[in-house]
Amino acid sequence: MRLLPWQGADGKPCYLDTDASGSSFLSRLADNVEAVQLGLGRDLLANVRKYTAEQAPPESDLRVMVAHLCMALADALRVAESRGGRLPVPDVDEDARETVRLRQVVQSFNERAIGRWDAT
Repeated sequence: MRLLPWQGADGKPCYLDTDASGSSFLSRLADNVEAVQLGLGRDLLANVRKYTAEQAPPESDLRVMVAHLCMALADALRVAESRGGRLPVPDVDEDARETVRLRQVVQSFNERAIGRWDAT
């Protein structure tokens, strides 16, 4: 089962029961929609970075940017969940060790980023 990059009419996730090759029309369409979603998110992030680097935006602009960034992040998380669900299942013990290492790296990164943010 593949999680599709769009929601159903009731807001619930849509899944596609597809073959392993992923060569069906709906699979290719989902791949294209994911690529567009990620590209739009990438462009949005670049524009927000550029805009906020050039000036201190008004609060109303910040609200709009945050709303659009939240939508882009939701799309990216859905793509990541869908693609992650299609990966082979790793060895549980190695997966657990890798998860712990990854959490430590992310925590260290966050602590440094927050420290830099607090310093400004």
